[in-house]
Amino acid sequence: MVTGGKSLKKVHNVLCPSCKDIKTSYWIMIFASSHFVLSHLPNFNSMSGISLAAAIMSLSYSTIAWATALNKGVVPNVDYSYKATTKAGTVFNFFSGLGDIAFAYAGHNVVLEIQATIPSTPEKPSKGPMWKGVVVAYIVVALCYFPVAIVGFYVYGNSVEDNILISLEKPAWLIAAANLFVVVHVIGSYQVFAMGVFDMLETFLVLKMKFRPSFLLRFVTRTTYVAITMFIGIAIPFFGGLLGFFGGFAFAPTTYFLPCIMWLAIYKPKTFSLSWCTNWFCIIVGVTLMLLAPIGALRGIILQAKTYKFFS
Repeated sequence: MVTGGKSLKKVHNVLCPSCKDIKTSYWIMIFASSHFVLSHLPNFNSMSGISLAAAIMSLSYSTIAWATALNKGVVPNVDYSYKATTKAGTVFNFFSGLGDIAFAYAGHNVVLEIQATIPSTPEKPSKGPMWKGVVVAYIVVALCYFPVAIVGFYVYGNSVEDNILISLEKPAWLIAAANLFVVVHVIGSYQVFAMGVFDMLETFLVLKMKFRPSFLLRFVTRTTYVAITMFIGIAIPFFGGLLGFFGGFAFAPTTYFLPCIMWLAIYKPKTFSLSWCTNWFCIIVGVTLMLLAPIGALRGIILQAKTYKFFS
């Protein structure tokens, strides 16, 4: 929500610098309006077009970001030192950065949902194409993130924005196009992550709360979820802080250590074998991420909130 709203605002400001400034809150609401419609798509198969468009847009805007920054050249008086001025601030920023990384390479919480939509037979199990898809996905993620991170820091130093496209200004048409690509990408990614949540909520309401499955139940549940996330985005539009917080608190468990715990419980590998050691290493790293990343991210949000006027 926050990324989509800020990207729409950047497009407006770049294409019409003399126009009246519009609050970020309104842009987030405009972005959310698309999800009030798309959230009612029935399953992952119906989102294949949106997902493909999001993947193409991701490659496009990340390439534009690092190529434009590199063409711009290093800004005057660039500073490559730590952004924080105290040791405590540096440590907390490091914790928040761990959450950013956890968020960037998350996604395992929807892997099973996606794999369930792939046809599977004893002769051709779904794990084959799923494995190939995951490998390709991580290669694409690396191609998107590493050039942006390296070039962005090289050009702007510690003054680079959480979203590097916000730092760029010229050429206007290219920056506007890249931010529109971001909007398309986050529309797709929101739906992919939300689909699992929708399924969980609807299953709970039907099986535990004994609601009757109906269009009305789906409409109310999904619309309410989108409205709540929109409200949170409007109230706390701190992209970097939210990224680190949810990366550590929500995605680290489902990505880094819960799958390992389930693997150990089901397959029971020999103690101190390579598989056993590898899984326990991931569990320790995942738990550490879950504990430390939200602490650093919450500190960042609190510091930003000191000068922020809510619903501005």
